[in-house]
Amino acid sequence: MDLLKPLIALLAIVNPIGAVPFFLAFTLSFTREQRRRTISVASFSAFMVIAVSAVAGLKIIEFFGISIASFQVGGGILLLISALQMLNAQPAEARPTDVDEGNQKVDAGASIAVVPLTIPLLTGPATISTMVIYAEKTRHLWEQAMLVGYGVVIGLATYLTFRASGRIAKVLGRTGINVMTRLMGLILAAMAVELLADGLVKLFPVLASHVAR
Repeated sequence: MDLLKPLIALLAIVNPIGAVPFFLAFTLSFTREQRRRTISVASFSAFMVIAVSAVAGLKIIEFFGISIASFQVGGGILLLISALQMLNAQPAEARPTDVDEGNQKVDAGASIAVVPLTIPLLTGPATISTMVIYAEKTRHLWEQAMLVGYGVVIGLATYLTFRASGRIAKVLGRTGINVMTRLMGLILAAMAVELLADGLVKLFPVLASHVAR
């Protein structure tokens, strides 16, 4: 197995830099501490998704009796919900709540960091399926350990990229972020539709023939 190919593929698929606008939109109303917590949880979550996918991704999917196509449909729906909120220039996880402010601050960063920031935006079906494919090609334990190590690289890349996002926010200002949020919401909606369509075609191949017409 070519040891560089999995890392190159992961960097291209995860693309932390491309996720910066979404991170800014999701954490618009966060305090500095909440944003730091979100960065830490998102980075660690990205590592965990890659590591677990490399070690036991295929077994987990088989255990739950689900397919990558089903995961794509579910991920597409989550992205679409976030996109609709972003089109109104709202943080993707904004919702009414009656819990006290302290609990809200503790939960908000972790909630957004895992869904939808890490899953499915950073490490979605493409990342999981890529790791499963390369894990199947490993013949030695050290090769599988290398795949897990690549998860560490992606986690660090995500952490460093998101830490630099604060400078971008200062340059844009609140109005600029609102405009960017709507634009990213439109792009995210398009991504969600693509993800949904791809998953639905895999689940229902008959749809492909109708699309071709």
